[in-house]
Amino acid sequence: MLCWGSSASGQLGIGVSEASVFEPRSCCMFDGRGLKEVACGSQHSLFLLHDGSVYASGSNSCGQLGHEKGGWRPELVGALDAQKIAGVSCGQAHSLAVNEQGQVFAWGAGEGGQLGLGAGEPSTLSPQPLKSLCGIPLAQISTGGDHSFALSLSGAVFGWGKNSAGQLGLNDEQVDYSYRAVPCHIKFLRSQKVVYISCGEEHTAALTKEGGLFTFGNGSRGQLGHDSTRNEPLPLRVMELMGTEVSQIACGRHHTLAFVPSTGLVYAFGCNTQGQLGTGLRGNAKSPLPVRNIQPLCIGYTHTSILFQAIWRLISTCCFRSDDGHFKTNPKVPGIDFNAVRLLFETLMKPAFARLLEQATKSFESLLIPQLPCSPPDVEAMRIYLILSECPALQDSKNYISLTIPLAMAILRLDANPSKVLDNWWSLMDCEVFSRLVEMYKSIVVFLLTGGKALLMPVFLESYTSAALRLLEKLHKVNLKAQLVEYNHFYIPDISRLVDIQEDYLKWFLRKADIGSVTLCAYPFILNAQAKTTVLQTDAELQMQMAVSGANLHNVFMLLTMEPLLARNPFLVLHVRRNLLVSDALRELTVYSDVDLKKPLKVIFDGEEAVDAGGVTKEFFLLLLKELMDPIYGMFTQYSESNLLWFSDKCFVEHNWFHLIGIICGLAIYNSTVVDLHFPLVLYKKLLNVSPTLDDLKELSPTEGRSLQQLLEYEGDVEETFCLNFAVKREKEKELIKMYFLCSSLRKEFVHAYLQYVFSDSVQEQYLAFSSGFLKVCGGEILSLFQPSELMAMVVGNNNYNWEEMEKNASYKGTFSASHPTVKMFWEVFHEFPLEKKKQFLLFLTGSDRIPIHGMASLRIVIQSTAAEEHYLPVAHTCYNMLDMPCYQTKETLRHRLTQAVEQYEGFSLV
Repeated sequence: MLCWGSSASGQLGIGVSEASVFEPRSCCMFDGRGLKEVACGSQHSLFLLHDGSVYASGSNSCGQLGHEKGGWRPELVGALDAQKIAGVSCGQAHSLAVNEQGQVFAWGAGEGGQLGLGAGEPSTLSPQPLKSLCGIPLAQISTGGDHSFALSLSGAVFGWGKNSAGQLGLNDEQVDYSYRAVPCHIKFLRSQKVVYISCGEEHTAALTKEGGLFTFGNGSRGQLGHDSTRNEPLPLRVMELMGTEVSQIACGRHHTLAFVPSTGLVYAFGCNTQGQLGTGLRGNAKSPLPVRNIQPLCIGYTHTSILFQAIWRLISTCCFRSDDGHFKTNPKVPGIDFNAVRLLFETLMKPAFARLLEQATKSFESLLIPQLPCSPPDVEAMRIYLILSECPALQDSKNYISLTIPLAMAILRLDANPSKVLDNWWSLMDCEVFSRLVEMYKSIVVFLLTGGKALLMPVFLESYTSAALRLLEKLHKVNLKAQLVEYNHFYIPDISRLVDIQEDYLKWFLRKADIGSVTLCAYPFILNAQAKTTVLQTDAELQMQMAVSGANLHNVFMLLTMEPLLARNPFLVLHVRRNLLVSDALRELTVYSDVDLKKPLKVIFDGEEAVDAGGVTKEFFLLLLKELMDPIYGMFTQYSESNLLWFSDKCFVEHNWFHLIGIICGLAIYNSTVVDLHFPLVLYKKLLNVSPTLDDLKELSPTEGRSLQQLLEYEGDVEETFCLNFAVKREKEKELIKMYFLCSSLRKEFVHAYLQYVFSDSVQEQYLAFSSGFLKVCGGEILSLFQPSELMAMVVGNNNYNWEEMEKNASYKGTFSASHPTVKMFWEVFHEFPLEKKKQFLLFLTGSDRIPIHGMASLRIVIQSTAAEEHYLPVAHTCYNMLDMPCYQTKETLRHRLTQAVEQYEGFSLV
């Protein structure tokens, strides 16, 4: 180490009392000890060794040395013994140090806020951590006269301390503040990819990755290099150095140096009263001038120390993008390379690093996660939430209680703005990464529901379960917009086995749960089809019981008052004729109140003797909807491409017919019956207040949908190519007062208006009539549990046929068994049927050619032997999904009789 200049306070660290050193002199105090870095203040210096220890010498008037020993010889700063320091910096009378974990420590004078410890901390004699920068990975620290700066790995710049001349680089409104006691984000520099900061007494210089130099603050001596002496409150680029690539900078008290490696020249500007610019000229320089034969590395106030090493080293970590993406970190871009994150943790999982991983896990548990703030100082500090979530330790069930759930709680504690930032970052994740995050917290819910009672007190179990579910809810809301995974990816398959869904729903419905008690129905996105069907059936049974109880109570009262004729039927009974099915159904349903619709449904066909145990109701729905959908009424338009129906804007029937269809659909769900309705998914979206999208038009009318998609994606002249008018109606004397030619800027508005017209405006009255009928039966909070596709499956079932599953789950009565010859022939014949014939058999046996939302596993059919002779046909009992079948002797006979039966399935009679 070479040193020269003022040594009146011992700031050169040469160990002897000497006022000044006029020529570079070798300092032997650290020979052989691995000196790494020297920082110089006004009258004190810090010396950093490679082992991370820090020594200080010089004036200690404000405690800037961090120790109480004399200042002539460099002495160890003992308060930093437990830290491995990576960088140091000196101000006029204060000091900063940053450890390898990026934590900043400050000590010395603080009356101008330069320590960053907050208001009320004028000075401190020993190093104190800056908690306000916790969580931000720092690359560098720098100090000026009475101000300080910190630079993050992603180029975020933070300044604090005096701002009397604009040296913090804040906006104009903030310049009036005399100082800032806590670090402030310098937003102007965020996008500049800053890699180094240097501070003078009242000015600051910032160097970018591309070699650009920005200066701001006091310019009275030309130290900003802008060919003026005015102050600059905002960072301004030094135009004289435009076109060159600066690689190193350093600020003195009132001057600045910049090194351009392509020319080998050092440029200097600012105060030159003592020749500190080294230009060979007298007087200050307001613009950069070349310095001969010197490559400066570090300068102080009135003395200089040289270390033969670079001012800074470019820091790259495995977690940040190698393509400079991390410099663009903002609320929408996290700047993290998740592949590198996984590689890092995979490396740590190897046996050689087992102890290191264990120590890291303990520090996560005891230090990092408990100290995560509600309002991080910068978006860069929030990357920890993404990185930690990839740590294998958090995915280990033995760490759920100590690590993973506390991380979820820390995320849920975030203030509104940082919480939105995290949502944005999650929405940009790869599907695989997002999926792992979802799976991790689903596993925690299962873990708590399975063994939580044995591990935790009830209050903690409730709190932890709530945290895991709320975190999943936050992820689910992100997924609704980003569509990273299918909605059923949030299902917890074993949920029906883990909890009593009926009891959970009743607690949720009645709102009688204890304060803080968790009900899973409040988080419906985790409930699979089986659980939601149970919930719906529970709700229906509850409503039916209430309706029946009300009717029975009324009847008791009527008997007591001797008015038996006013008794009410506890069932919703519909008397209909086959040849007048629509008018009869309309008449019957009109006379019933909304409460009556909640009663169990019984259907009686005029002149038929069958008792309705479910099968008659199935056929009623089937025949009624089949007639209502008849094109003769013009109620619906059938789209030939998709074979789907939508409301017609030109129909010839009263709107109460649409109301009737809505009631019928609601009753079908309410009475656990699937019906054959060829409506698109958008109908169920509208019932759940989900806006239609272009995908819905593609489903209903593929050609129209594809055409609009091409319009959105077209890169040419839209107006000239498509020649479309985009009309906008205004309520002004019912006239069309504005019309636009469709151009590129209006494409999205055009498509939105088209969808609005097709799905809403043109059929508003018809849809409202339908929805009011549907919601009259199935309205209320129960609908909020369902996704549109789930609600659709509840109405029409699904077509995920698995015929082998149906055979596997079949049971037998009488002389039949799975090994009986007739049964074997039956399944051979059935599997040889084409798909349409199989569906026809399903319709014959169960009353519907679709399967319940649970899937084929829930469809259990019964095949029963009869004593009838072979010329009799098989008989279906749709109420019980039971098939009565004679013991046919040949396969051909069985095929013929079964085919005849399934083609003549309508009607109920007792023979």
